[in-house]
Amino acid sequence: MGLKQTLQDDLKQAIRDQDDSRKSTLRLALTAITNAEVQKGGELEDAEILGILNREAKQRRESLEEYRKGGRMDLVAQEEAELKILLGYMPVQMSRAEIADRAREVIAEVGATSPAQMGDVMRRLMPALKGRADGRLVNEVVKELLSG
Repeated sequence: MGLKQTLQDDLKQAIRDQDDSRKSTLRLALTAITNAEVQKGGELEDAEILGILNREAKQRRESLEEYRKGGRMDLVAQEEAELKILLGYMPVQMSRAEIADRAREVIAEVGATSPAQMGDVMRRLMPALKGRADGRLVNEVVKELLSG
């Protein structure tokens, strides 16, 4: 069973259970998937669906930051709940140490020695970590490794 079907089945169950938070989160995710399928003109692969879920999770993280700055703790709790639901469908995220290990390998392969070569490292590293690591964290780790 594909990821989209799992999301649809879980949405049906959330409707039965009257779980409003899960229901609205899954509906938003499925709408984003449907919009991407319309743009593509066909069904999406699970990897593409993971990319959409990753984008949705990123939006929740950004909203969390803004709501915290604004002191809107009611909305913070809602966004955290939605983020937790989305993360349940994504592969386990890599730790900072795992990202650093993989980044060191790529830095050695590329032969990068300065922050000026960060683009070369990121171009090789990001496809390998897609969906398993936050791009901002990967960027931080690579910058640290190349700077010091």
